[in-house]
Amino acid sequence: MQALTKNPTPRPVLGLIETIVVDSRILSCDGGLGALGHPRVFLRIADHQTFCPYCSRLFVLNPEATPGDAH
Repeated sequence: MQALTKNPTPRPVLGLIETIVVDSRILSCDGGLGALGHPRVFLRIADHQTFCPYCSRLFVLNPEATPGDAH
């Protein structure tokens, strides 16, 4: 029988892309895994989406974001 871990470390699953809807064109990404993440990078959404070059998270600009939020 396999031992169960109380707080297992989250691991990315190959083939799945985490998509995050944001309200601002300027954002940062650190991988979201604390010490197991990656260096924080700042990203800018030029059109309607961008991705993190480290973890490949996809950031999509919320189409309902106000122009003040989406600058």
